[in-house]
Formats: sequence, structure tokens, C-alpha cells
Amino acid sequence: MVLDQKKALDALGEMKKFLEERPQLDINELNPKETVLVIVDMINGFCKSGNLASPRINALIPETERILKLCSEKGIKAIAFADSHSEDSPEFSSYPSHCVRGTWESEVVDELKGITDIRIINKNSTNGFLEEEFQNWLKDNPQIKNFIVVGDCTDICVEQFSNTLKAYFNMKNIKARVIVPISAVETYDLGYHYAELLNLVALIIMAGNGVDIVKTIK
Repeated sequence: MVLDQKKALDALGEMKKFLEERPQLDINELNPKETVLVIVDMINGFCKSGNLASPRINALIPETERILKLCSEKGIKAIAFADSHSEDSPEFSSYPSHCVRGTWESEVVDELKGITDIRIINKNSTNGFLEEEFQNWLKDNPQIKNFIVVGDCTDICVEQFSNTLKAYFNMKNIKARVIVPISAVETYDLGYHYAELLNLVALIIMAGNGVDIVKTIK
């Protein structure tokens, strides 16, 4: 592969402009009975403390809390995925040990507790869509056509879940919106994993797969 640095930089500029021009979404546009808020991995092990905790993810808590309260006021139900790994998870060959099942790290942050009833779905991989509990929830809630997805990490768990969910509905010939607000997703900085770049690229990839990228939810 030959990388044309100038073309790459020009492309990044166009991507940035595309994201800056995304509209806000008025929550009143969505029928509460057909909508769910999906919170991805806003848990202690990524926000507060642990091998994969990030200050960028921790800073996402207030915006997640705001959107959860907004959805609760409108009668929109919420699901929260929580990384909850077995101690021998194969994922630990790719990432340091984190969020082991039954530990404090695998719990949803306190700031989101008590706002409304949240359906917690534990996951043992980066893609919550694959969890049997979520598959059963999908089957039991065929009326849901709007999925607001917030949380972390933009380029890993959020992207995988959102793209898979959109592909699932396309395969079923069902019109459904998978909505990701830029203000409510985040990733981490570590080594060559540059958050600013990967946030941008992940959002563009999701948009290219039919995910509805918006500036924020108001």
C-alpha cells in the first residue's frame, strides 16, 4: 500500500468538515415507544480506575447523564452494556486484564444509577450485539426502530455494535435508525492509539454504513 500523505491530510479535512456540519437531533422527533437509549461501557473500569481507565472516558459521564435524564423524561427506556469478562477471557491477549465479572470495574458508574431503570446487559466481547441477552431483547421488542447509542469506545465497542445493528436491520429489510451523537461518544489515548484521529475515523466509518451521526441530542 502506498500512502499519499497530502491526499490523506486533505481527506481528514473533508471528514472533519462533514462531522462539524452534522445537525442536532431534537428528542421530540422520536416516538418514545419506538426508541431506546443504548449506553455502551460507561463503567468504572473504563471511567474511574483500572488498566483501561481513561480521563477522556471519565469526562463523558456528564453528557451521558444528561442524555439519560432527557430520555427518561420523555419515557424512552435505556439499556446499558457492561464489559464483564471471565478471568480467562481470550480478549486479554489483545488488551490488559480489565472489567472481570463480579468486580467493581464491571459496574456502571454511580452517576448513571438511580436516574431511571436501566436494563444491564453484561458482555464478554467488544460487540454487545452478539450477546444472547441482547438478541432475546431484540426479539421481544420488535416495536423499537430508533436506537440512540452513546458511550465508549467510539472506534471499538460503539462502532462494532452500531454497524452490526444497522447491518442486521438491513438484512431483515427493516427500516431502523441507529443514531450516534458525537457529543456522547469517546475513545482513549494510548501509544499510537490517537483518540482525536480515531474518533473522527470511526464516526466516518459508521456514517458510511448508514448510521445516523448527529452533533448532539437536545
